[in-house]
Amino acid sequence: MDDDHLADLFSGLGPITIRRMFGGKGIYHQGLIFALDMSDGRIMLKGDALNAGDYEAAGCERWTYQRSGRKPTAMPYWNAPDEAMDDPDAMTPWARSAFAAALRADEKKRK
Repeated sequence: MDDDHLADLFSGLGPITIRRMFGGKGIYHQGLIFALDMSDGRIMLKGDALNAGDYEAAGCERWTYQRSGRKPTAMPYWNAPDEAMDDPDAMTPWARSAFAAALRADEKKRK
């Protein structure tokens, strides 16, 4: 997704910054990463124990990857709901939830 589209999609959250990483892009708000734009076109949103149930209830899947010879590793990101992918109004509550998870992770890391 191009950067202008990402800025529009997440406009309800406020200004974002975008950094290339892992063949995709990290999406940041107030200096914290809260979403990923994957090279395959998926948008992944930050999650934790407090909002994972919301993602699951919406049919979102958790990002997992597997290295050769190892068990799958679950990452703290879920795919964005399909209905939010082209609608900034629909994306806003998801982006706020993902940013809240990023804030909680940052607070936990600081302790």
